[in-house]
Amino acid sequence: MLIAGFPAGAWGTNCYLVAPAAGEECVIIDPGHQAADGVEETIRKHRLKPVAVVLTHGHIDHVASVVPVCGAHDVPAWIHPDDRYMMSDPEKALGRSIGMPLLGELTVGEPDDVKELADGAKLELAGLELSVAHAPGHTKGSVTFGMPEAADIPPILFSGDLLFAGSIGRTDLPGGDMAEMLDSLARVCLPLDDSTVVLSGHGPQTTIGQERATNPYLRQVAAGQGAAEAPRRGM
Repeated sequence: MLIAGFPAGAWGTNCYLVAPAAGEECVIIDPGHQAADGVEETIRKHRLKPVAVVLTHGHIDHVASVVPVCGAHDVPAWIHPDDRYMMSDPEKALGRSIGMPLLGELTVGEPDDVKELADGAKLELAGLELSVAHAPGHTKGSVTFGMPEAADIPPILFSGDLLFAGSIGRTDLPGGDMAEMLDSLARVCLPLDDSTVVLSGHGPQTTIGQERATNPYLRQVAAGQGAAEAPRRGM
C-alpha cells in the first residue's frame, strides 16, 4: 500500500493520497489550504490516478483545495451532510468574528460532484475499503476513515481532527461540542486495536496504543471521567 502525506498551508493540515501501490488509482484525503500543488506533485511522483476526494470535515483548512483538485481530475468529493455547507460558507463555520484576510484569497464553493457520507458506510474506491464513522465534536459532520489490517500492514485510522498525538481537536468553534467529542472518542477510538496507526489532520502519526496510554483525553474517557485539561489543536 502507498500512503503519501504532506502538511499544507497556513495551518499545516495533513493531506493524504492513498493507493494500493504506485502507478494505480488513489483517493485524496483532505486537500486543504494551498494543497493543490502538493497533490499534483505527489500524483506525478507516484504516477497516481485520483478517483475521489474524501473529507474528514468541512473546515476551510481541510477543504480549501477541493474545487481545484476535483476539477483538475474530474472526480467527486465525499463529505458528511452536516458539514457540506462549509464548502460554500467557510466563515460561518468559523464564526464571522474570526474572519481572516487569508479567506479572501480563496475561491470557495462546491465541486461539480458532491456525494454525502453516512455513518457506517463502506466506501470501495481505488481498490481500497474505507469505513466511515461519524465522529461529531470538532464539527457536527466530522468523520473518520478506517482501513482494515492487510498482509503486513496494520489497521489505519484517518482521524481528521478527532484525535491527535497527545491531544484532540478543539471544540470552541460553531458546531463544536465537548460532550460529543468525548462520546466520539469513546465510540470510535477506544474499541480499536492498539496496533491501529492514527494518521491525524495535524501533527505526527501515532497509534491507538500510544494514545490510550498517554493522551489525557483518551485516558479520561477510558476511565469514564470528564474532559481533561490539555492543549487542543486544529482550526
